[in-house]
Amino acid sequence: MPETDPPAVRDWLRGIEVFARPLPGFDPEGAPAEPAELFLAWLREAVDAGVPDPHAMTLSTVDEAGDPDARVLILKNTDASGFQFAAHAAGPKGIQLAGTPRAALTFYWAEFGRQVRVRGAVTPDSPERSAADFLARGATARAEALLGRQSRYLTDPEAGARALRDSLARVEADPGLVDPDWTLYTVVPDVVEFWQAAADRVHVRLRYEREPAGWQRRRLWS
Repeated sequence: MPETDPPAVRDWLRGIEVFARPLPGFDPEGAPAEPAELFLAWLREAVDAGVPDPHAMTLSTVDEAGDPDARVLILKNTDASGFQFAAHAAGPKGIQLAGTPRAALTFYWAEFGRQVRVRGAVTPDSPERSAADFLARGATARAEALLGRQSRYLTDPEAGARALRDSLARVEADPGLVDPDWTLYTVVPDVVEFWQAAADRVHVRLRYEREPAGWQRRRLWS
């Protein structure tokens, strides 16, 4: 018998079930007036349920050519001022934010079928708060940041390992050593959207939009 052709990738992907599990409901009518309150409620549910890396998020920026760039980071804090993350000012993220100080954040908790999208201006925090964040990192993470080589080509892994060992020795000799380029950034949101998946694909979407009178809540088509 002739061999049958393997299924096309498109057919294979379409055959994977999506949202075929119990998912929580979401009633936008009962949503709080401020998006931060709802975000923290969803984040706490993810933490309490044991979702891995619940504070991981995708940071999206644009480079000098206008091309989009995205990577996963860890949320450092969220409060009335916005959503905080840290990065090296001399690295790609910092350079892109210096040129275009706006960004988008995306959180996704697959176990709940929930997504939160944040968009807004980005402001650097004070050197003192940035230094405190740097010193709260582990010794190896500080040593790597002090090298200042993020995203550069690593042509000699052995030389890279030696450089990291030397940098770690500096950190151990001077535990208060701070990289002046390490920066806390805050995304000050003007739009925050909450998305709750549903098995029938009639997803529930609620967008908060910042206006002069305060936050306005609006439902969106799924």
